[in-house]
Amino acid sequence: MRYNGRMLQVTEIFKSIQGESSHAGRPCAFVRLTGCRWCDTEYAFHGGRAMTRPQVLEAVEAFGLDLVEITGGEPLLQPAVHSLMQDFLDRRYTVLLETGGSLPLDGVPAGVHIIMDLKAPGSGETHHNRFENLQRLTFQDEVKCVVKDRADYEWFREILSRHRLDRFTQVLLSPVFGQLELRDLAEWVLADGLPVRLQTQLHKHIWGRDAIGV
Repeated sequence: MRYNGRMLQVTEIFKSIQGESSHAGRPCAFVRLTGCRWCDTEYAFHGGRAMTRPQVLEAVEAFGLDLVEITGGEPLLQPAVHSLMQDFLDRRYTVLLETGGSLPLDGVPAGVHIIMDLKAPGSGETHHNRFENLQRLTFQDEVKCVVKDRADYEWFREILSRHRLDRFTQVLLSPVFGQLELRDLAEWVLADGLPVRLQTQLHKHIWGRDAIGV
């Protein structure tokens, strides 16, 4: 799929409860853009509909919320997303960007809260981690890692120490839903005294693992 700087290809716009990040539990508007590189929301890989930035803004403003997340797919594949994020900032929204971290973060407007994934070995995608993006992050932003087993956890623990992630940004750690028990992960974190925020995918606990548009 080819994108231009004027239009956005949008899979869905909806309101829900923020399921992850330090904003978990808050009502949030979501703009899910179409197109992906190695991400887990398969229905956002293709399709969607073309929308202008004003159309997206109007749809989100109808929800009456002050928190918006731009997600995907991989939202940074679309050039117009940078202007869209600035549009929301100009309207005094708190803006979250969920990104797989495989593309440069240089064009993300100041003021956007970046939530960047680190891909653990269990995902099969560690070769797509762009560690130089870490230099762009601050305590306003967050690094997130989802682990499926003890091997993933130990990989993450080593990355956390090597890059000293907690020294410059917030660090989030969660289990693959339905594959690793939250209690097991909690006990590992406590045993090692990791400086992380343990989280789960709250929206899946509320609506189920396969629900979409929530």
